[in-house]
Amino acid sequence: MNRFFFLLILIFLFQCKVDNPLNAEKKSNNEEILSLTFILAGFDLQEEARNKIGLLSQVVPGSENDTREQIVLGEKIFRDTSLSLNSVQSCSTCHLLNGRNVGTDGQATSLGTFGQSGKRNTPSIFNVGYLKTIFWDGRKSTLSEQALLPFVDASEMALGSTSDLLDRLNAKTEYASLFSAAFPKNPTIQLTNVNDAITAFERSLVSKTRFDDFIGGNPFAITLQEKEGLRLFLNLNCINCHDGPMLGGKKFVKLDSKYNYNKNDLGRFEFTGVEADKYFFRTPSLRNVEITPPYFHDGSVRTLEEAIRRMNEYEAPRTITEAEIASLATFLKSLSDKSKVNF
Repeated sequence: MNRFFFLLILIFLFQCKVDNPLNAEKKSNNEEILSLTFILAGFDLQEEARNKIGLLSQVVPGSENDTREQIVLGEKIFRDTSLSLNSVQSCSTCHLLNGRNVGTDGQATSLGTFGQSGKRNTPSIFNVGYLKTIFWDGRKSTLSEQALLPFVDASEMALGSTSDLLDRLNAKTEYASLFSAAFPKNPTIQLTNVNDAITAFERSLVSKTRFDDFIGGNPFAITLQEKEGLRLFLNLNCINCHDGPMLGGKKFVKLDSKYNYNKNDLGRFEFTGVEADKYFFRTPSLRNVEITPPYFHDGSVRTLEEAIRRMNEYEAPRTITEAEIASLATFLKSLSDKSKVNF
């Protein structure tokens, strides 16, 4: 709805209350003016957030030709435990999607097929189609490049090869019709089609949040307390790292601090081999951050408030109070998928 239309409604309602003597005992004119001031200030914050953060595109890049049949096939493969070496693990074992889950498992680091512990925290796969780099070290730049890796990773599903993956798919009769529906021009169970189906499914996992409703035009989509947290978020320039509509996911930063992160994980250096990349990790998106603990690349922080506290010590222009930490956490809750927090 147009912001000026909102303003006209508010002014009309305010005038009606002022002119109606029956309301005199309920609220003073000063209180009415103060309330209206807060609402009008919300419009300014809305515009500032839209300009500094931006709107998330309604269309995930690359999804223009994805079909419902490809998404259904991709989800089937994603959830199929028979596609792991022990026939127990699936992609959704670590990237849980049911209930309140948005593609994480709540563990510091996930366990592989035979109970082996991974080195890094499992990131959410919601909104992953918007990212320019994949994984904590950014070693892949597209969903398509990473789609098949978990099946043959020794610390994940541990198949011996992608040929083994194809053999397992061909052994299950239900896949023939699913591949035919998803790829009618070339229905063969082949790696290209497997890759495209998984990618289509992952691109379909998009959050709908109250924050998006707010900067999209509805000034009442987030609470006054959340607006105060958003104002602080902008004033502290948190968008220096958590930038763009994804609120992060672009830059690589070094966690050089007093805290004891996993020193055996050399971060981006393990991919690039560049000395200057040691201990650099991709700044995560803050979307769904409130419902995806634990935090950081090693999953060493259990609470959102502690994560905020550490980032303030590391990056912010000034020390913040516990009340401000709580305010920022309140704002970050507006970034949670509406269907998950209300589950």
